[in-house]
Amino acid sequence: MKDPRFPELTQRQISILKGYGTVEKHPSETKIFSLGDLQYDFFVVLNGEVSIEDPYNENEVIVAHQKNEFTGDSGMLSNRGAQFHAVTKGDTTVLRIAPRKLKEAIARHSDISDVLLNAFLLRQETVLSEFTGGIKLVGSANSKETYAIRDFMDKNHIWYNFLDVDTSDNALELLENFNLSKEDLPFLINSEAKVCPNPSLEQLARYSGVLMDFEDKVFDLLVIGAGPAGLAGSVYAASEGLSVVTIDSKAPGGQAGKSSKIENYLGFPTGISGSDLANRAYVQAQKFGCNISIPHKAEKIEHTGNHFVLYATNDKKIKTKAIMAATGANYRSLPIDNIEKFEGSGVYYSATGMNAASCTNELVGVVGGGNSAGQAALFLANHAKEVHVILRGGDLGAKMSDYLVQRIEAAENILVHLDTEVTELHGEYYLESLILENKSGERTEKKITNLFTFIGAKPCTEWLQDLVVTDEKGFICTGPGIDHKHLHKCAIYSEREPQSLETSIPGFFAVGDVRKGSVKRVASAVGEGSMCVSQVHRFLADLKDVEIVEA
Repeated sequence: MKDPRFPELTQRQISILKGYGTVEKHPSETKIFSLGDLQYDFFVVLNGEVSIEDPYNENEVIVAHQKNEFTGDSGMLSNRGAQFHAVTKGDTTVLRIAPRKLKEAIARHSDISDVLLNAFLLRQETVLSEFTGGIKLVGSANSKETYAIRDFMDKNHIWYNFLDVDTSDNALELLENFNLSKEDLPFLINSEAKVCPNPSLEQLARYSGVLMDFEDKVFDLLVIGAGPAGLAGSVYAASEGLSVVTIDSKAPGGQAGKSSKIENYLGFPTGISGSDLANRAYVQAQKFGCNISIPHKAEKIEHTGNHFVLYATNDKKIKTKAIMAATGANYRSLPIDNIEKFEGSGVYYSATGMNAASCTNELVGVVGGGNSAGQAALFLANHAKEVHVILRGGDLGAKMSDYLVQRIEAAENILVHLDTEVTELHGEYYLESLILENKSGERTEKKITNLFTFIGAKPCTEWLQDLVVTDEKGFICTGPGIDHKHLHKCAIYSEREPQSLETSIPGFFAVGDVRKGSVKRVASAVGEGSMCVSQVHRFLADLKDVEIVEA
């Protein structure tokens, strides 16, 4: 049976693709792209062989593409760098297609799109799960700075190899070989042995190609936030021909991206992790031509009258006719004085595969009573000695789906503490224990070394600076229920009410968890993001009518 990661294109598909590229003959061995190349080309083997080689492991051959097979992975749809070398062997003929032309072909030919994207996703999954290599990250597993970089790379599906100075002799040797001290931690090493001490997320994002540049023009739509709502809006808007740019401050997925397994999302009977769901949507949006760049955090926004200007981190200024705010909400920190000391070194706000290793045979705490807390508890129970679910209320099923409640109650190593709060955290350098206190005032010390908190929801709306109307908690108000005295005085709102997802300024929309009155579920967020696109179309038509009248 043919390996689905390395399918063959049909002659008809190759004939179509020839219209998007050029045929090249290589009579002798030639490197056609190298590790780290950004915007590297796509190749179809017409005759001969193309070898994919791993420079991190002495150019070991990963796969040899034969006639009618093709190179590439899902990183080709963005600006991500090549992860391997590609070398023609012997007398080889290839079809070379530039990334921009490849996107055109994928958008226009569904059968080619299906073959390529299925293979790309499977290849990415294989590299991340089965190969040791990629960028070397050297640091301490108990370091907040190291955790932030690992978290960013994990959630953005960047291939890397972590070496822990607390447990690895190899890591200590690298410190010595590069004449570095522990003050330089964490540091990155690429395949050419170039070192970057104390890297910023921007440096890492630029090197890996996650942070990308795009045209300086007025886009039809800017989506701020790449959670389920923002990604759904990105997919639908781009697929309907709008020029779209999407930004996020951290990674695709939002709160849902932190869920280890979502089992009640339509169409996935065995469940899917939030990270995998987000990554598929991330690829899907780019397939239709959406520009996605990470990390960009919204800092300030201006409304000029006929378009918006967003100022974001990493020196980005984006102009757009319409905005879809999908910035979501962050979990709140526990009200404990020294909690910042342990964030990233014992206190976490998501439970991913990276966290699982540090929880092996340990006591673990999960604070919260929503679905995210329940999913985290069940995931961590597969690794930890005990998982303690800590809930301030008296009913586990008050906000958690019943299927999660039943599984938690059936798990032998999950203990539920109702009417209980975490009141103290202890540890010299990282979390070593904590104090639980119930409503009767009874205090208990637990040797919990990893605490995961999923409480509250603080909307990410600081960047708005009162441009649009929000409620007293900061959630964005939308729809015809907004008080007329707060509506922007303009030609559009003199003719109609705000649409259901439109704010006090026409063309500014809010979807998902950041919107007042939204249902905090993945499916509803996807629905809002998708539905919003039809309202964006109406606004753009209204804007065009106003411009014609004013002209």
